[in-house]
Amino acid sequence: GTLRSEFTKIRSVRSTYWTLIALVVVTIGIGTLACVGAVSHGGAVRGPGFDATQRSLAGLILGQLIITVLGALTITSEYSTGMIRSSLTVQPRRGTLLAAKGVVFALVSLITGLVATFVSFFIGQAILSSKHLNVSLGDPNVLRAVIGGALFLAVCGMLAFGLGTLLRHTAGAITASIGLLFVLFVLINFLPSNWQDHVDKWIPFNAGSQIWSTIPSTGQPSMFSPWTGFAVFTAYAVIAIIAGAFVFLKRDA
Repeated sequence: GTLRSEFTKIRSVRSTYWTLIALVVVTIGIGTLACVGAVSHGGAVRGPGFDATQRSLAGLILGQLIITVLGALTITSEYSTGMIRSSLTVQPRRGTLLAAKGVVFALVSLITGLVATFVSFFIGQAILSSKHLNVSLGDPNVLRAVIGGALFLAVCGMLAFGLGTLLRHTAGAITASIGLLFVLFVLINFLPSNWQDHVDKWIPFNAGSQIWSTIPSTGQPSMFSPWTGFAVFTAYAVIAIIAGAFVFLKRDA
């Protein structure tokens, strides 16, 4: 019953649809543009470092920021409207309520992510095929990368969900999520190169993005393997969710 209630909430809010549509459109659009750019350069991009799958999934770089908005809103919107009190009156078991919210959001974000990554992949590979740069789902690591892109989006959303539960403030949760996922990724480039070799692989985006790559990161041999990096990335989300759950269980609405 709690799961049905939370699913009704998330699908009855107009912002859910707009955010998910924006996620799909941006992911597919940027991936398409990236592949068009690769084709326009012709053979210049061909080489051991060219990852046709990752190129078609380039939209995930901005897609991650969009899903964090929905992840934060899934919990913080109830605090901003005061609806959390009604939710806790109907379902006083706080752990059950929070778990139901997390499960529903995780499923919605994963399914939407799968649609976005598979469509991006097929459109991108159709474009790349004009220069014989394309790959197929049957090639080594390709299917894992495409599905991994959807898993990456889902974990990004759950990270924001955990931070939203912890902070109880929409702007604060979104800002914190963007800081962890995007700002850190940019700031790491300003560190001395000998520091980057040790820090790079622990940056959330760098760790998580290995799952939607089919070849090792060129020039970055210290990066984690795909599943190890994804595990590190997931750990960030788990820590945020545990911290948020602790606060949710201990503090009043």
